[in-house]
Amino acid sequence: MSSPVRRNNHSINKNIRELISKRYKVVTKAVNTEFYDSSSNTMHSLYVGSYGRGTAIDTSDLDIMVILPEDEYKRYDQYGNNGQSRLLQSVKDAVKVPYPLSDIKADGQVVKINFSDGIRFEILPAFERPALYGPTTYVYPDANMGGNWLPTNPKVEQDAMREKDADSNHLLVDTCRHMRYVHNTCFSSYTLHGIVIDTFVYKALGTWQWSNPGTQGEPAGSYEKVLLDYWEYTSAVCPTPLQAPGSNDQVEIESSNECLGKVLHKMADE
Repeated sequence: MSSPVRRNNHSINKNIRELISKRYKVVTKAVNTEFYDSSSNTMHSLYVGSYGRGTAIDTSDLDIMVILPEDEYKRYDQYGNNGQSRLLQSVKDAVKVPYPLSDIKADGQVVKINFSDGIRFEILPAFERPALYGPTTYVYPDANMGGNWLPTNPKVEQDAMREKDADSNHLLVDTCRHMRYVHNTCFSSYTLHGIVIDTFVYKALGTWQWSNPGTQGEPAGSYEKVLLDYWEYTSAVCPTPLQAPGSNDQVEIESSNECLGKVLHKMADE
């Protein structure tokens, strides 16, 4: 049985959005209190990941990037043994203040909060790297393999997604959300990262878009079949690494590719 993309489907309901916003502000205030001696609940943070790209559904993790003072980068970079891990522990301790009973852990690159109602936050501490030309980029801690700093550029990715979503009459975001829904409903035991979904659809979408009411569209199932054909070509016939929208950062696909194919087959199955 096929699982066709639906227009404007799988959006997060108002009550969950309000709860996410409330917790986002609590986390932001806790980090600002610890690192800036400020009670602001909005400064130095932004939504990233699927929520920032507009492709999240109500089962998605909520990713937040918190921008820390440069002095903190210098401090933790000077540690001889994995200062990145110590930085994550400091952010974890700050978030523990407003959420002392929640399950909070530092995990490689992020601080994770697992709330008892099933909502999950991932907090990415980062440092700005202003550019003479072009947008500001960031580096974040990677506590694996002895510690390192890695680059990221979420704002450029968000801008690229928004632009292409508008060009596709919002088919891009609807497809990404629907694929998350199919994954969670049918293949939740398999790994499929959100950035893989968003990057794949961004590349595979081409010039497809939602038809406006009263206009002639393609036969039902045509679009889903095109997505599946694109996956089969790029993963089997002509393997192609994925590069994130806008930033062109390399996206690791190996752990997600099997499930990506399962989701696409489900969507195209007649």
